[in-house]
Amino acid sequence: MSSPAREVRDADVEHRRIQVADDVCLHVVHAGAGTPVVLLHGFPQFWWAWRYQIPALVDAGYHVIAPDLRGYNDSDKPHGVKRYRMKELVADVRALIKAFGYSRVNLVAHDWGGVIAFPFAARHPEMLERLIVLNAPHPAVFMRELRTFEQLRKSWYVFAFQLPRIPEYRLGKPDFAARIFRGLSRNRAHFTDDVIARFRDAIMKPGARTAMLNYYRASMSAPSKLATIKPPTRIIWGEEDVALGLSLLNGLDEHIPGVDIQRVPNASHWVNEDAPERVNELIIDFLRQPVA
Repeated sequence: MSSPAREVRDADVEHRRIQVADDVCLHVVHAGAGTPVVLLHGFPQFWWAWRYQIPALVDAGYHVIAPDLRGYNDSDKPHGVKRYRMKELVADVRALIKAFGYSRVNLVAHDWGGVIAFPFAARHPEMLERLIVLNAPHPAVFMRELRTFEQLRKSWYVFAFQLPRIPEYRLGKPDFAARIFRGLSRNRAHFTDDVIARFRDAIMKPGARTAMLNYYRASMSAPSKLATIKPPTRIIWGEEDVALGLSLLNGLDEHIPGVDIQRVPNASHWVNEDAPERVNELIIDFLRQPVA
């Protein structure tokens, strides 16, 4: 049995600001040395979502790079829905990798980070050694499943987020962070009061709520077709995700040849926080496999 995962301490990471566009800098934490691993968080989180993965990856000999995506926490928050189109989000990841002096990295991504990671891998396969995606849908499969009542029912919030002002109000309610994290988790002990407070503080930073919601608003015009994803890819999926059904795993091999799918029972959408020991094992095991 693996030992309990430990949380990263603030003193364990170095903070940097990286310019990725003319008027956009990302706040980034990094730690360790060795082969680079970039971690992309999801909605409505920030780099702290990887608090259990950063120490494990550093101990395993990797240089971990974890940004706040544009619009989140301490990264810049450009105005306007168009500033959150997929083209710009993918360009942010490319610029971040280049800024650290790397030409190829491993990419690990959850939720919206995964939504960005799929097109990044399709457009820039030469920049990836391996791709690991946690509970995030491939766009073509997601559009297919939205034609079913079950996934459409689960994805109601995507359409609700298109409304003006009301979603910002909902995200700003004092209990929002506790409801979305602790309320949906299968391991509530990992969402302590301190963790909830950190996520809430990030959500409430000026401009953050609208910026985070603009990911969803910009996605309504995003293309769902991607080139075949060529880098070796592992999907890690918490089986008890209330927003993304298991049917999203069906047919992935049509878009990602040889995809390796690992299902994690008793874990929710917050799979890397619900089951950090198992997720850390699955990430490090895949990163260590020899590239064919």
